Amino acid sequence: MKNDSNGSETREVLVRAVPIDLCQLIKYAGITESGGGANQLIVGGEVQLNGQVELLKRRKIYSGDRVTVLGQTLIVKLG
Repeated sequence: MKNDSNGSETREVLVRAVPIDLCQLIKYAGITESGGGANQLIVGGEVQLNGQVELLKRRKIYSGDRVTVLGQTLIVKLG
């Protein structure tokens, strides 16, 4: 992990297939223990997708997208 210019930790998250739903990515990356917890963060305005607040739980995430939540920036990679 490394820190980016806004002070958040940045790490790559390897997924098997894209697109992946935003709520699934947050749970898969270990930010929350459940999909419900991920949904609460999203609808509460705590999640940014590529620098913009994202409020759609099922927003499709693709390789190269950057998701920032709870001080962590996840860079999605197909692996």
